[in-house]
Amino acid sequence: MKSDYSKKILKILAEKPAVSLPELTGKVGEKGSQKANYALTRSLKGLREAGLVEHVHSGQNDYARLTKSGRAKATSYKLEARSSLVSPNWDGKWRIILLDLPESRKNERESLRYLLKKAGFVCLKNSAWISPYPFEHLFINIKKDLNLSTELMIIVTDTLDEETKKVLFELFGK
Repeated sequence: MKSDYSKKILKILAEKPAVSLPELTGKVGEKGSQKANYALTRSLKGLREAGLVEHVHSGQNDYARLTKSGRAKATSYKLEARSSLVSPNWDGKWRIILLDLPESRKNERESLRYLLKKAGFVCLKNSAWISPYPFEHLFINIKKDLNLSTELMIIVTDTLDEETKKVLFELFGK
């Protein structure tokens, strides 16, 4: 039950820059339910300890907001949701993502690799990923959110050499 609350919290926080704790309680739990409030409090604590959520206190209210790691985790939940499935019909374009994060940002790099795999991308060469699925908009948003202006490059193309096309068609079954 705790993980369900954690997922709900991450999804709600992904919609806004910050959410007040009373508003979060209203959206996640049953109002007035002591059991639900306890589960919510425990889930928030676990998310804070995991580095996914941070607590912010303004003069009048307490807020929760996602950290960079929290944004990546919330994005992975979007990819897992049935509603995020993209059309299996190929539009004739390839999405190529070049990812180059230094060792000092290993956690971010691993999170991005995980998201790329979940989105149907395949690693071609070291830091080059390719997919026929139209998830480039998701990665454009991730690029903006994580300020990866030079570390993440997104290329959408319909032009590849014949040998490469042949390999990719076999790889993706197109």
